[in-house]
Amino acid sequence: MIYRLTGLFLTVVVLGLGLCTEALAQDPTRLVRISQPIDLDGYPDEQVWNDVPALDLTMYEPISGGSMTERTEIRVAYDDDFLYVSGKMFDSDPEQIRGNTLYRDRYSGDDTFAIVLDTFNDNENALWFFTTPTGVRFDHAVSADANGRGGGSFGGGAVNSSWNTFWDVATQVDERGWFAEMRIPFSSLAFQETNGQVDMGMIVYRYISRKGERHIYPSIAPNWSLGFAKPSQAVKVRLEGVKAQKPFYITPYATGGSTGLHTLNEAGTAYEFDSEFTRQAGVDFKYSINSNLTFDATINTDFAQVEADDQQVNLSRFSLFFPEKRQFFQERSALFDFSTGRRDRLFHSRQIGLNNGQTVRILGGGRLVGRIGEWDIGAISMQTESQGALPAENFGVLRLRRRVVNDQSYAGIMGTSRLSDDGSWNMAYGADATIRLSDFNMLEMKWAQTFDDDLIDLNGTSLTGSAYGSVQLQRQTDIGWSFRTSAAYSGEDFEPGVGFVQRTDFSRYSWDVQYGWLSPDEAKLRTHDGSTYGSIYLRNEDGSLESLRTGASWDFDFKNSSSARLSSNYLVEDLPADLSFPGNTTVPQGRYGFVEVAGSYDFPSGSLFRGQLEAQVGTFYDGTRYSIGVNPTWNMNRFIELAGDYEFTHLEFPDRNQQAFIHLLGVRSQIGLNTKLSLNGFVQYNTAANIVASNVRFRYNVAEGNDLWIVYTENLNTDRFREIPALPVSRNRTLLLKYTYTFIQ
Repeated sequence: MIYRLTGLFLTVVVLGLGLCTEALAQDPTRLVRISQPIDLDGYPDEQVWNDVPALDLTMYEPISGGSMTERTEIRVAYDDDFLYVSGKMFDSDPEQIRGNTLYRDRYSGDDTFAIVLDTFNDNENALWFFTTPTGVRFDHAVSADANGRGGGSFGGGAVNSSWNTFWDVATQVDERGWFAEMRIPFSSLAFQETNGQVDMGMIVYRYISRKGERHIYPSIAPNWSLGFAKPSQAVKVRLEGVKAQKPFYITPYATGGSTGLHTLNEAGTAYEFDSEFTRQAGVDFKYSINSNLTFDATINTDFAQVEADDQQVNLSRFSLFFPEKRQFFQERSALFDFSTGRRDRLFHSRQIGLNNGQTVRILGGGRLVGRIGEWDIGAISMQTESQGALPAENFGVLRLRRRVVNDQSYAGIMGTSRLSDDGSWNMAYGADATIRLSDFNMLEMKWAQTFDDDLIDLNGTSLTGSAYGSVQLQRQTDIGWSFRTSAAYSGEDFEPGVGFVQRTDFSRYSWDVQYGWLSPDEAKLRTHDGSTYGSIYLRNEDGSLESLRTGASWDFDFKNSSSARLSSNYLVEDLPADLSFPGNTTVPQGRYGFVEVAGSYDFPSGSLFRGQLEAQVGTFYDGTRYSIGVNPTWNMNRFIELAGDYEFTHLEFPDRNQQAFIHLLGVRSQIGLNTKLSLNGFVQYNTAANIVASNVRFRYNVAEGNDLWIVYTENLNTDRFREIPALPVSRNRTLLLKYTYTFIQ
């Protein structure tokens, strides 16, 4: 199987290099260069703005090409140092303008005004800036041409909402509507300069939340759920005489506080509380080597202000996956993507500085990302400190990728290393290619191999690696026919030490066929689609069935911005060993087939009270499973947002007289006194883990890069008497104060 996939990989790459599917050339639109200053007050009423032509907007949704119900004027200009974007969002009923929150990077069903910039002009990656009537700033990084559904408000893994950069915005609201001015420094944009010219892709839009109405430039077909942020559909624009800027950011920090932990005494008879005052300092550096290459360095790294992970209930055979939230790893993080499955990947930055959810001190490291000539390049080196039984480790990553064949085809390589001071080590390498065969059809191929110190033979003279290979063909569109089919192989010992893998030693075959409809103008539905899908995992040892999942679903998107989904699945799991679930429930080894039916409904995003309802019912191994979830969000006013998460699951196995009632409850409050002062409180109750977890973060954002944080975290035991001696009420408690200040040279 390995050799067949290797041969297929090389053959298709060679054939792909001979394809002639270059996109039609598009003459860039020259943006207006201005020489007069702009007063960033939110009102684009200076004469200089009157000299910039408004863009020709069309309706994107709810009716593609329909008549816009409100007047919108958007203008874009630039000078030596900044890109300027202005919007006049007139509204016939200004009392209904949605400005629900003052909290940075927290979308709450607000009206929005946005620009999406494909700064490298590569039709795959983009930077997405948008604001609301309250002047809240949002900045996202788009990758994979914004392909992907689910997993969040904006396309799952295709959009990184944790990325932040330096820029400014001002807004105003009056009886005519609302108005906005953005000022984005070129030092925050990575771009390619050729003969004094810079070409980019650009999309701008205005979104009226209560109507689910989006005005956009350029006109984009409604073929994709995230088409309004899709780099390949952007209009090409040109800036002239823009010079690369090389700011040097120095961000020292200082933290101090108290950390307490309950530990079992030496006699094993009781828990003792050990509290200590902690204080430390460190510094981060950021330097733009040129307009498209950035170097970040960190000394004595600290991530005290990062939001705590959400609690999860594991009802599968595999490890839980948690996303990366730390800002240091965010810039152009999509460059390091090397997926080897739904969640699996050759590199997962959470392996650095975290161990089973606990922080491991990072002594320092560096990160280089950007483009050199035709090559995208990414490199990371980080060093952690030894901690208890954990050795000190060095983590290394190198990623190279370049465009081949046409403007949406890529080939690249990646290498990772994990070296410990106790002599253990792990290394991995991979090669991947994505070939655009036509406007909608893509071919993806991946090959990777890992090496580990445990795989050295007895005389230490040779290594045996374990491999992964996959090939996937897909047609990407939400309207009409689309499909995805793939085959993959994973060796028994395929284990990337700086990656994430849920299962190994399998051959996988999967498929997904979908047909989507764009509804008539008068219909309440905007789009709907039906799909059938499945995946089969076979053991490499004997070809026996390990897992099977097949089913069908129907998705509905309504013109009022609500959505719904119905699905039915049939699953088979062949367990090689007994499986344990919460509530002391177990499933003996053996083969099981079971059926599940699920449904969900998302309320309109523009409502002050919104959220999601979901339910699932069916058999589960040799028992039954019922679950229901509700996720309400209520904006009391622009200062206070309350949100809740409740998930109830009932497991029952009559043959063994076992059952479990699992509750996962979370309550979140977001308070924004203005765009600089905010408070986020999150309390979660998980009966499966017998824990109440709380995380409270106060932030005073003096200016971009200058922040005061106060962070309080505590985990409480809810079932103290399940062990002897009785567990303490508090597992751990932390109260920290952190201040950062950025100097720009």
